[in-house]
Amino acid sequence: MRKYLHDVIIAMESIMANKLKSVLTALGIIFGVASVISMLAIGNGAQQEILEQIKMVGVNNILVSPIVEDTGSSDDENGNGPQQRAKFSRGLTLLDAEAIQTTIPSVVSLSPEIALNSHAVYGGKRESAKLIGVSSDYFKLFNLPLESGTVFNEHQEENGLAVAVIGANIKSRFFPDINPIGQYIKFGHVWLQVIGVIERSNVSVSAFENVGINVYNDNIYVPVKTMLMRYQNRGILRGASGSGISARGGRGFMQMRAMISTNPGQNTSSNYHQLDKIVVQVSETEQLAPTAELIGRMLLRRHSEVKDFEVTVPELLLKQQQRTREIFNIVLGAIASISLIVGGIGIMNIMFASVMERIKEIGTRQAIGATRVDIIVQFLSEAVLISVSGGLIGVVLGIVLSHLITHFSDISTIVSLSSVLIAFLVSASVGVIFGYSPAKRAAEKDPIESLRYE
Repeated sequence: MRKYLHDVIIAMESIMANKLKSVLTALGIIFGVASVISMLAIGNGAQQEILEQIKMVGVNNILVSPIVEDTGSSDDENGNGPQQRAKFSRGLTLLDAEAIQTTIPSVVSLSPEIALNSHAVYGGKRESAKLIGVSSDYFKLFNLPLESGTVFNEHQEENGLAVAVIGANIKSRFFPDINPIGQYIKFGHVWLQVIGVIERSNVSVSAFENVGINVYNDNIYVPVKTMLMRYQNRGILRGASGSGISARGGRGFMQMRAMISTNPGQNTSSNYHQLDKIVVQVSETEQLAPTAELIGRMLLRRHSEVKDFEVTVPELLLKQQQRTREIFNIVLGAIASISLIVGGIGIMNIMFASVMERIKEIGTRQAIGATRVDIIVQFLSEAVLISVSGGLIGVVLGIVLSHLITHFSDISTIVSLSSVLIAFLVSASVGVIFGYSPAKRAAEKDPIESLRYE
C-alpha cells in the first residue's frame, strides 16, 4: 500500500504541475454532475409536489361535478337547445348525494359542495372571499386539520345554523390579533359565527382546482343546508330542491343573486344544478374505478338519461401526471448524463496525450525499477483524481444551481442524498473506465524505446 501511495503522490504532483490542463479536463465532469443533480432535484421536487397534491385532493376520493352549458351553445342532433335538454334533468341535488351514500356499499364518506364568491366583512374591513357549503365529512375527506375550534356538529348541519369554519388567510386578514372562535363575520347578508380555523396549508394548488383542489387558506366553510337556506338554492327555481328546504331558501337566493356569482366560468342563468360538487370517498384504491363507473350509471338513470354531470378520479389524474413527469425527468436525466460520458471521453483524450508527452518520464521510472503496475496506478490515479475532484465541484455546483432554479423560476427542487451519491459515484467510475486504457498503454511502453524517444 505504501508503494502504491507513492504512485498516487506522483500523480497528484503531475496534476498540480499542470493545473490549467487538469481544470479544463475536469470541466466535462463538473458540468455533467451538476446537470444530473439539478435535473434529479427538479424531478424530486415535482414528485413531492404531486404527492402533496394527492393528499390535498384526499385519498381514494371521487369527484362528481355538474356540466353547466352555456345558453348560447349549439343545439344537439335532435334540434334541442341547452335549456330544452336541461329541463329533463333536475341536475345534481342533495338527493343524488344521499342516494350515493345509501346505495353504494364501497362509499365510506361523502360531502356535497356549493360555492359562492362575494365579500366578507368584519370590523369595517371588506375583502373578497369564497363561501363553500359542505358537510362535516369534508374536512376528513381532504385531510384538513383544524388549528383551533371544531367542525360542524349534527344539530348545526341539520338546522342550517349560521356557523362557519374559516381558512388560515381569512383569520390573518380579519382576526390578526384576536381569537376568531366565537366572533361573527359577515358574508353577503348573513352574519356567521366562527367555530373553527383550518390549519395553514403551504402547498401551491391553484393550478389544480380543476381536479377538485381548493385554496383552503382563503375559504369560509358553512354547512351545506345553511348555504341552501340562507344564500342560494338553484334547485328551488326548477321545483326540484330534493332537500326539504322551505321557500325562504328561494327568497334568500333572489336577495343574493344580484351580488353573488357562482363559480367562475359558470353562467348563473343556465346553471340549474343545486350542488356544485359531490365528493365521494371509497375505502380502497382498487374500488375507485368501479365505484366511479357505478356512480355514473346510477346518476344517469336518476337524471333521466341526461348526461349533465361528470365523474372524475383526481388521484388517478394526478398519478397519470406524475407518471408523465417521471418519464420527462428520466429523459432529462439521460440527456444530462451524456455530459458525464463526454467528460469521460475528454479525460481519456487528455490522458492519451499526456502519455505521449511523458514517454521519457515513463522510461525513466521503468529504468529505476517501476513496474507496469506502478505505471498503471500512476496514470489511473491521475484520471480518477481529476474525475473525483470534478465530481465534488459538480456536486456543490449542482446544489447551488438547484437553489437558484427554485429562487428565480419558482420551480420546486429537492436535492436528495441518493442523487448526490449517484452522480459522485458515476463521476468516479468515469475516471476509472476512461482512464484505464491510457494507463495501460503507458505501462506497455518499452523502457529502452521510451528513453530513446525525442
